[in-house]
Amino acid sequence: MLRINEVVKRELSSIIAREMSFEGALVSINHVDVASDLKNAHAFVSVLGSDNAESVLNKLASHRATLQAELARHVTMKYTPQLIFHLDDSIECGARVIEILQEIEAPHSENESSPHDPSSRKLAGYCGSISDSRS
Repeated sequence: MLRINEVVKRELSSIIAREMSFEGALVSINHVDVASDLKNAHAFVSVLGSDNAESVLNKLASHRATLQAELARHVTMKYTPQLIFHLDDSIECGARVIEILQEIEAPHSENESSPHDPSSRKLAGYCGSISDSRS
């Protein structure tokens, strides 16, 4: 299944890059999870440079039939999976985690913070489990 996921991801990414344009936004497919029966494919989409990621997802959903038809032309499979798009904020979450870690590593003032300092707990619960967003 891993190979199928990667092939669908690569082809879907190239179709979106060729066929669609998004004003001021960089749209990328981070992960594709094709069901074992090949009927559905969950595509996790990352949107950078745009405040309205929901409009990007709506545009992708409205062009679903066209994207599936193009995918069927480029990838030979028993079934062409129905595409289901999800917003993947793992890149933004990772950037926020790095930012928090840099704040923690920054030199503290003369008073070293105690291990019970709330700033050391900023990380806990911020992003949740990234694997939960892909379930």
